[in-house]
This record gives sequence, structure tokens and C-alpha cells, in this order.
Amino acid sequence: MAISRFRKTLSQIGEFAVDVFYDRRRGKRAFALGLFLYGLSLIFGFLARLRFFLYKKRILKDQPLGCLVVVVGNLTVGGTGKTPVVEKFARSLQQRGRRVAILSRGYKSKNITKESRLQKLWRTFVTGEDPPPPKIVSDGEAVLLDSEFAGDEPFMLARNLPGVIVLVDKDRVKSGTYAIKRFGCDTLVLDDGFQYLPLKGRLNLLLVDKSNPFGNQHLMPRGILREPVRHLKRASYVFLTKSDGVPDPELEALIQKHNPGVDVIECAHKPQFLQEVNGEKRLPLDELLKKRVGAFSGIAVPESFECFLHDFGANLIYTKRFLDHHRFDTEELHEIFKEAAAANLDFIVTTEKDAVRIPEDTDFPLPLYFLRLEIEILRGVNDFDAAVSKICFPDEGRRTFAVKSS
Repeated sequence: MAISRFRKTLSQIGEFAVDVFYDRRRGKRAFALGLFLYGLSLIFGFLARLRFFLYKKRILKDQPLGCLVVVVGNLTVGGTGKTPVVEKFARSLQQRGRRVAILSRGYKSKNITKESRLQKLWRTFVTGEDPPPPKIVSDGEAVLLDSEFAGDEPFMLARNLPGVIVLVDKDRVKSGTYAIKRFGCDTLVLDDGFQYLPLKGRLNLLLVDKSNPFGNQHLMPRGILREPVRHLKRASYVFLTKSDGVPDPELEALIQKHNPGVDVIECAHKPQFLQEVNGEKRLPLDELLKKRVGAFSGIAVPESFECFLHDFGANLIYTKRFLDHHRFDTEELHEIFKEAAAANLDFIVTTEKDAVRIPEDTDFPLPLYFLRLEIEILRGVNDFDAAVSKICFPDEGRRTFAVKSS
């Protein structure tokens, strides 16, 4: 019980800090923490600028791998809906005949081989042994790791993209080299790679959450920015995600100010169906209408997930939020179902990303489903196709780009 209370206290502190991070809290404590975080953000900003300067002046150098590299990422921390875009882009490339590998760092994934930092230093500087190979989440034929060792997003991508290689390693140069040599890949897609400067992309696809583009405009940890807004200029294409289809001239003007003439592709995350967690049953979305529904999630922006359920007519009786990438234990799941049963719910819904973190042998007293989302291009379909063509048919892509630039 003492351990459980301690974990709960830590979780509450973390939630409070995240709320300050997103400017969702007010009061003296929030102001004091915000001031402290602002000081840290100045240090972070200096280090970020120094890093970009070193790469720009070629003091630190990127390493070309001799194949096409596509970078998908964002200027902000979490919540832009990156995984469905990576999935759509990788699938489009595969359908056009490319041999695709997705390279991820596997945020919060466990290591297969346990190597301490001291052992790593000894291996690197004393024995000179080669580092362990990247984790193979999918070899294109089968999913080889679960979400605990793969990470949430890589596991989802591997499960949804048969035929696509998915590798996890913090060193994307190493995993890219491995993908080329071991699997004969000719196209590398860097998942969340906009800040990964050692491997330069032919195309940089930058995702911007239209509902909350840049937060409070502060750098981490006072705000959600990983790098300044002016770095929009590094994008080859800008994807406005989570769009409601309503024009936003102010945001578009800001994008064009920093990156004149850049193609903007507007897209929405469209719910498709409800899929039973650890099962085969699938429900149409109209099953949500007027049902007593519970929802829990551990994602960066839970509000958007809960809004989807409201939009399809669910009577959302019970909600539970956890920190992003939270891994549920048996006690927490038991508590969720206990509270849900007391609320007399028809069923519970979570996100696909959360569903992969639920152990397969978990017994569900109530039906549990995840909401399947897919990307729908609202504006810029031709630009999306042009981006795919630019990779699959480089000569054709260069001609198109040259005509457009003129």
C-alpha cells in the first residue's frame, strides 16, 4: 500500500508539472514552477542553438547513407498525431515499390540486453567491440517484439504495416545502415526525426497540430517547443494535423513568413471503428450513440480523444487520464474496471497507443475497445502525392520541384 501511495503521489506531481507545461494551471505554485521552468528553457535554448550552429558550420557532420531518407517530426513535444502520418506515408511508399524501413528511437522501450553506462564506455574505448544491433520490431514478415521492448509507436507501426521493416535504436545512423545491409532497404523513414541532425533527410515532413500549433511559444521545459518557431524554414512540407477544415489565415501566414512557398497539407485524424482490445470483435462508431461509456488514456493530449467520443454521441460518464506513455499495471487496470462497473457503463474505450500497453492475459470484467484513427487529407492531396513521387521517382520529383520553383 505504501508503494502504491508513493507512486500515486509521484503521478500527481508529474500531472501538475505537465499542466504547468501546457499552461493549464494557475495560482502561486504554478507561477513559481513556471518561473523555474522558464530559467531552464533559456539554458535549453542556448544548447539547442549551439547544436544547430555546429551542424550548420560542419563542425559536427551528418552521415549520408547512400539511400533516400524521409524525416517525419515536429517542433513541439508530443500530441501532433505523428504515428498515423508515418503509417500513411510508409504505406504509400511501399505501394509505389520502395523497400521501406522505419527508424525509431523507441521512446521508453526496454533494452533487450542490459548494458550499464560503465560497460558501454568499456566496450567503446577499451575493447573496441561493435555495439549491439538495433532492435528488430518487424522484419517485414512478422512482429518480433512486444510494445514493452519495441515502444508504443514502433509496435503499432509494425502491427499495421506488414512488409515494412521497423527498427529501434537511439543511433539512427546505425539502424539505417543495418536496414540497408540486412534487409536491402532503399528508403528510410525517420519517425520523430526532425531534431535528429546526424542523418539528413531528402524530405523533411513537419507536423503542426492545428488546434495548438506552438503552445505558449516557449521552449522546453517552460513550453512545448523543442526548437524555435522560425525553424519552420527547415521543412520541405508542412502537415497541419487535427484540422477541423476551417481556414486559419494567421497560422498559414506565420508558416509562409518563415518558409515562403512551402506546401501545406491539411489533414484530420478520422475515427474508423472500435476494435476489441486483445480480441477480434469490431464495432461501428454508431455503437457509441447514447451509450454509457468510460474512457482512459495515457497520451499527450487526451482532450482530442475524449472529444471524438463526444462527437459520436457517447455519454461519457467516466474518464481517467495518465501521463503520456504510461504503462499500466494490474492494480491500476483493476481500479479502472472497478470504478467503471460502479458507474454502470456499457463499455470502456481507450486509444490504440494505450491498448498496446495492456498485457494480453488481462481479464476484462467489461468490454474494452480502442478507437482506430486514420489520416484523411483534407487539402493538399496533390502535394502529398508529389512528395511520394519525389521519393519513388527522384528525377520526376526534381522536374516537378523545378517547375514549381520557377
